[in-house]
Amino acid sequence: MAEDQIIAPRASGAVAPDARRWQALVYIALAQLMVSVDSTIVNIALPSAQRALGISDSNRQWVVTAYMLAFGGLLLLGGRISDTIGRKRAFLIGVIGFGLASALGGLAVDSGMLLAARALQGAFGALLAPAGLSLLAVTFTEPGERAKAFGVFSAIAGSGSAVGLILGGVLTEYLNWRWSLFVNIAFAAVVVAGAIAVVRDEGNRPPREKLDIAGAVLSVAGIVALVYGFTLADSEGWTATPTLALFVACVVLLTLFVVVEKRSSTPLLPLRIVTERNRAGVFASQALAVITMFGLLLFLTYYFQEIRGYSPLMSGVAFLPMVAGMLIGAGQIASRMMPRMAPRWIMGPGFLVAALGMLMLTQLDVDSSYPLLVLPGQLLFGIGLGLAFTPAMSLATHGVADHETGVASAMINASQQLGGSIGTALLNTIAASTTAAWLVSHSGSGSNHADQAAVHGYAVAVWWTVGILLLAGVLIMLTNNLPRPRQDEKAMEDSTAVHM
Repeated sequence: MAEDQIIAPRASGAVAPDARRWQALVYIALAQLMVSVDSTIVNIALPSAQRALGISDSNRQWVVTAYMLAFGGLLLLGGRISDTIGRKRAFLIGVIGFGLASALGGLAVDSGMLLAARALQGAFGALLAPAGLSLLAVTFTEPGERAKAFGVFSAIAGSGSAVGLILGGVLTEYLNWRWSLFVNIAFAAVVVAGAIAVVRDEGNRPPREKLDIAGAVLSVAGIVALVYGFTLADSEGWTATPTLALFVACVVLLTLFVVVEKRSSTPLLPLRIVTERNRAGVFASQALAVITMFGLLLFLTYYFQEIRGYSPLMSGVAFLPMVAGMLIGAGQIASRMMPRMAPRWIMGPGFLVAALGMLMLTQLDVDSSYPLLVLPGQLLFGIGLGLAFTPAMSLATHGVADHETGVASAMINASQQLGGSIGTALLNTIAASTTAAWLVSHSGSGSNHADQAAVHGYAVAVWWTVGILLLAGVLIMLTNNLPRPRQDEKAMEDSTAVHM
């Protein structure tokens, strides 16, 4: 067994569990919901914000991209800061900053003010997200409780994007677009008040280490280049000179980052965190899964509003089966299976169930029945992702020392962020090119003809997601070799006894 695999969270019973740990879970999960919701809530409100602030068509994408770039680019740095200054302190700073940035965005008087606020939201989210997950990892160490806690957390984290579409539709339709940002003030106020009272940083005190400045600069620049490259590919094309230049810059910067991390005595990202086979498989499979989730959210949003003529509110409500599926898969099924089964036997079948849901949605047509096709397809997809996400959140910090749980947590968030960026750009490109080819090869004109072409493009892209989900399932079955938790816990206790 590799050295870092035997460095595990504190054995059950080493420290009396906090009596208020379940209350702490509520506030940690609520903070994660705030961050997850914000990845999509503005999408529904964007047309209204564009009209109100006079944002040009060429600049409107930056309302979304500014958040994605800051969040994705700063995650590793946020994780390391969390490990350095303490998880609870980083968590509170992140929540307060996120709330203030949201207030700034809600008060925006021009596009520059809104874009700056969105970037600040992403930056504070990059501090908040890994701190929250690492707090969870060191608070719940008993296998049964850990499974339940991560089941709740995973259900909320996974469904947050869909919840954002629903909430954005309600706020935009009944209030105005500014409330899609102001709502975070309420989230933040509740979380800060609750976290101060009940959240405890249960891990060991973080060692005082010098921050790896070179690694931080290279990682931020490399990840920003990658995320922006995929964003630009969506609008400019995959072979456009700026797109290719960003991908080349990403490869160079991240290669230099690896070289620096190997030589650093206090690396921003200890490479053992990503090279251990179980964690590596989890990070890769999560990126693949989120590709499919963001792709489906994109296509169904267009399908509901442009093809079926749903209002923003109705299109948000139409995503409820996916949210329900994730809650069932994570909270009702995976959390009960985790203490009894090896992780790969939960995650692998989860990806298969999600693929079956997507397989149903490949049959999407202009006049497809929502209750007979779209609803069950979303439900299966949600259940499958709930099964796959829940063990992954726990495995991200498996075998990691207390003082490195922040950066390990940042990696699972970074892999999901990367998957979201790839999914939006890659699958949208596939759908657009397929739609164009269909229009060329079929005669006719009119809105119905255009609708048929668009839905055909969506269906072809969804076929790709079926393959991606199956690949994720195969990957996790091949890379994950952990036994079921109770056996693993006993092995850790035996290992501790041997080394004492």
